[in-house]
Amino acid sequence: QVQLVESGGGLVQPGGSLRLSCAASQSIFSINAMGWYRQAPGKERELVALIALGTNPRYADSVKGRFTISRDNAKNTVYLQMNSLKVEDTAVYYCNALRGQVSYWGQGTQVTVSS
Repeated sequence: QVQLVESGGGLVQPGGSLRLSCAASQSIFSINAMGWYRQAPGKERELVALIALGTNPRYADSVKGRFTISRDNAKNTVYLQMNSLKVEDTAVYYCNALRGQVSYWGQGTQVTVSS
């Protein structure tokens, strides 16, 4: 069982930045992939960014060039640096970890982009 705790969400103006953190309850060294998803009101949950062992990070087209995903195995933490935020980035952001065939989710953190 892997427990994931997200933090770093909040209210930011358009053009601003936030960094989300996802702390895992155990070592992420052997976790196949970790990612960030988001769900806006009335919409389905969508992949934002994914980082898997041995591969380059993958991003949704809507966030390419603005968001950066990274992982710190020593701290068992995955980050999502979000720059040039837009109103349409407003959503609950969820951290996900995939180990083998088992998927784990965090509780989510709200990101609101508004002037």
